[in-house]
Parts: sequence; structure tokens; C-alpha cells
Amino acid sequence: MSQVTTESEEEPIEIVGQVRIVYLGPVEPHWDFQPVWGDTDVMQEFQDRVRARLVLLPPHDPQFRRNRERVNRDGEREGLEVEWDLGFPEEAPATETAEA
Repeated sequence: MSQVTTESEEEPIEIVGQVRIVYLGPVEPHWDFQPVWGDTDVMQEFQDRVRARLVLLPPHDPQFRRNRERVNRDGEREGLEVEWDLGFPEEAPATETAEA
């Protein structure tokens, strides 16, 4: 017999730090990485990965959205709260509504 579980048993990840990623403008470097709190070694390793994903990508580049989601997932796995400051109000994600 096999056991089937219907609920995923994910343990919440403890938040170990917070970072702010700020868009500086159209001239490279586009991004500034600002650790708010947390272990400096963890922050430095995360910063290296973030810079590799975002190098030469301004927020209007189509690749930016995909890489931003990857950075957010990396932060979640590391237990880091990631805050973005793009310097302009972000559009809310479009929700699909079905009209009958």
C-alpha cells in the first residue's frame, strides 16, 4: 500500500535577513543591493547571485521580469525578505476576469 498525502507539508522558512534592491537608472550599474539586516556572509553570497542575474538589465527589459521572479525565489529559499525599489509605481498584475 502506498500513502498518499493531499496536503503538502512545507515547513515555514525562518526569515534570516532582509535586502532592498534599488534601480539606479539607465546607466550601468543599474542596480544597488542594500542589505537591511542579516548575516553578512549570507548577504554577500546572495548579492553575488543577484548581480549575476540582473547585470545590464533595466526594469523595462523583458528578461527582467523572469530574472526578478528567480531572485525572489532564491531569496525565499535563503530565508531572505526581498524588497524592490524600481523608482516608479509598479503596475498591479493583471487579473483575468471572465464575463458571462
